[in-house]
Amino acid sequence: MRTNEIFEINHLPNRTVKHDGKEYLFFSGTAYLGLPQHPAFQQLMTEAIGQYGTVFGSSRNGNLRLSIYEESEAKLATSVGAPTALTLSSGMMAGQVIVNWLRSQNATFIYGPNAHPALWHQPVVTLPKLSFADWSAQITNQVRSVSTTGDKPGPVAILVNSIEAVRSEYYNFDWVNDLPDELPITLIVDDSHGLGILNEGRGIWPQITCKPNRAGGPIRLLVTASLAKAMGMPGGVILGDRDTLVSVRQTAFFGACSPMPPACLDVYLRADALYADGYERLAQNIALAERLLLPTGLFRHATGYPVFFTEHDDLYPYLLENGILVYSFAYPTAADRANTRIVISAFHELADIECLGEKVNTYTATFHESARR
Repeated sequence: MRTNEIFEINHLPNRTVKHDGKEYLFFSGTAYLGLPQHPAFQQLMTEAIGQYGTVFGSSRNGNLRLSIYEESEAKLATSVGAPTALTLSSGMMAGQVIVNWLRSQNATFIYGPNAHPALWHQPVVTLPKLSFADWSAQITNQVRSVSTTGDKPGPVAILVNSIEAVRSEYYNFDWVNDLPDELPITLIVDDSHGLGILNEGRGIWPQITCKPNRAGGPIRLLVTASLAKAMGMPGGVILGDRDTLVSVRQTAFFGACSPMPPACLDVYLRADALYADGYERLAQNIALAERLLLPTGLFRHATGYPVFFTEHDDLYPYLLENGILVYSFAYPTAADRANTRIVISAFHELADIECLGEKVNTYTATFHESARR
């Protein structure tokens, strides 16, 4: 089988996928809590569609409104610890609504390394090549330089990811309290790969504290996220202070957006036990994967996170030949280097991970033997 073959299937990926008559263990995707594949979660969705249909074809700002949006947004905000939440049709849309709102204020955009395209204010932006640690060490000086540029600079927008999800690296956000307090600053964090996982599922929000700012209140913190990953729902969310989200909701950009399916939010309100079980199962699976995979020395891995990244790209075809399909494709554009990583999910059984560990260890022994020759 060609290692660059595109796998086209006609079923939802689960712990296994079937392709051309062969079954593979599947260690990719972003369904970290395994909810889209969970029969009980699917049953809740079937029931919710009976009440709310598949979509709500209206503006959230229309004169007929569904209370499920405010109910679920209040729960989302409370679960994270944020003042308020606002849902949208996708994580991409959540980021773009915020970017559009900031552009209307003539904001200066400063990007962190590998900032997700959902946060880009133009089709193409230049991202820093520094590591996140080196970038954050110089960001205070970079922001201060903005105050000396132009007569009346607008607000400064700093846009970053909450975690390096591709290469499995946690980010430290202590630098936020070193930011200058003479400028209005908005910090926007894309938490698509952290919500439901980081900080016992609360995501990045409780990890970031913002000091008071002389330019008018504290640094404004906004967190955006896709709900289509750990949370198992097609949609997105913005978390932030009430005044800001009221202002965002009043924009034409938001008013013209179709909302996320209300049935999904009804499921979210009723799925506490499934989320808790998924989180516990994922933690157990990650712990086993860490015990089996990390001693090989092949992987870069943030402890407790479901992603294991490797520079050994030839691990992909080896695992493929042995009935295991892992993540390996260029991202975020086709021109980028392909990334090889293993993704653990709550839907995996312990035997799946043991099989993965056995094959990876066999590959490692073969690799070291070849290196000695």
